[in-house]
Amino acid sequence: MLKIIKNLESISELTGRLFAWLTVLIVFVTFLVVVLRYAFDIGSIALQESISYMHALVFMLGAAYTLKHEGHVRVDIFYRKWSPGRKAWVDLLGTVFLLYPVCLFILISSWDYVLTSWGQHEQSGEAGGLAYVYLLKTALLIMPVLLIVQGTAMALKSLLTLKQGETTHG
Repeated sequence: MLKIIKNLESISELTGRLFAWLTVLIVFVTFLVVVLRYAFDIGSIALQESISYMHALVFMLGAAYTLKHEGHVRVDIFYRKWSPGRKAWVDLLGTVFLLYPVCLFILISSWDYVLTSWGQHEQSGEAGGLAYVYLLKTALLIMPVLLIVQGTAMALKSLLTLKQGETTHG
């Protein structure tokens, strides 16, 4: 089971580290937009839109990485003081009854929206904007899948913790 957990978590780790580099690119492109605008009086809608695209990708495709590293907001008043077994129960039940349903809702409700965008090869509504809106919208389908993968790793870890607790107490 540890190998499965490690393989699942490696997906979150890889995507998180990969898309984190977009933050560096966001800074560079933002700098470029400012220099072009104020130094050369050149504007670029495509460059400005690319910043929004990258920003969206960082958050949507980095969510599973953040979940893996417990970076999401959590009310820790009670949780931090609890035993590993109790924490495992909270993580397991939270994954099954909160994370999975929300991810499935996002996946199902976004499906037609993304397919329609692909069918039209949706482009920016702005003159000179980016032509690949449908690619960005695909992240609406990738994000919940990545979260489900990481959630499964968390659930398996919780089950492993609970099983180990049984063997040490039983």
